[in-house]
Amino acid sequence: MNPTDTFSLSALPRRVLLASATALALLGSHAHAADKLPVTASFSILGDLVRVVGGDRVVVTTLVGANEDAHVFEAKPTDAKTLLASKLVVTNGLGFEPWAGKLIKSAGYKGEVVVAAKGVKVRHMKEEKGHSGHDHEETDPHAWQNPNNVALYVRNIAAGLSKVDAAGATSYQANAEAYVKELQALDAWAKEQIATIPAAKRKVITSHDAFGYFAAQYGVKFLAPQGVNTDAEPSAKQVAQLIKQIQHEKIRAVFVENMSNPKLIAQLSKDAGAVVGASLYSDALSSADQPGATYLQMMRHNVTQLVAGMKLN
Repeated sequence: MNPTDTFSLSALPRRVLLASATALALLGSHAHAADKLPVTASFSILGDLVRVVGGDRVVVTTLVGANEDAHVFEAKPTDAKTLLASKLVVTNGLGFEPWAGKLIKSAGYKGEVVVAAKGVKVRHMKEEKGHSGHDHEETDPHAWQNPNNVALYVRNIAAGLSKVDAAGATSYQANAEAYVKELQALDAWAKEQIATIPAAKRKVITSHDAFGYFAAQYGVKFLAPQGVNTDAEPSAKQVAQLIKQIQHEKIRAVFVENMSNPKLIAQLSKDAGAVVGASLYSDALSSADQPGATYLQMMRHNVTQLVAGMKLN
């Protein structure tokens, strides 16, 4: 056979080759994007955990974004569309996002739902009920403030993803277990950091009561004027009591959270003579250019700031 009779790619003009390669690459990327599992997470911290466990098999939409407050979130019609396009919806549970159940129902979403906090040992807190003066127990939903609970979260997420995408089950399990090791390292590091502060000095003021699980895990006392919900304004009496306590216990560690109103804390620190420290991240991650863009970064930032603040007590 004459060599000139054989078909050679090199004989094609270079621009034809480039155009073909580009078309193939585009086809591949579209197919890959279409292959990804659409998952909706109720708020930014869960969105991060789903991305960690799901890896490149998932595409995640978060309803309540970075620096936003899930306590006061109001769903939009587009959120119902997002749910209906999802193969999995991940919520925190424990009454953290009461709007999520309503949204799932009104959207007519019939797919799989993962309650990430399922199996967590729930903490309760006393809340003053209106003007009746009666205290009542309220579930503390902020279970992610203890990294050991987040180990449960990621395992629940891995199980949910495996249910809707059996082909990815091995990958999801492996990602979850690798992340659990990171969570264990975070927990050990946080204990070491907080151990540098004498127990009597481990007292902090924050704007709302989001750190109960952190407090129990690391032996830190948090005082918050706002209770569990950021939409509940504290009474003048509660604020006055808190100022008295700050002065009596000589607390200098005062913090605002990234999604709360800093005015109240500024008033407290002014009246009680304390200095407001850097923002803490409690119910929401920060934007990508700030120090709490992932769960692990958020926790390391919070521990570092809290330790620096408590040193001043």
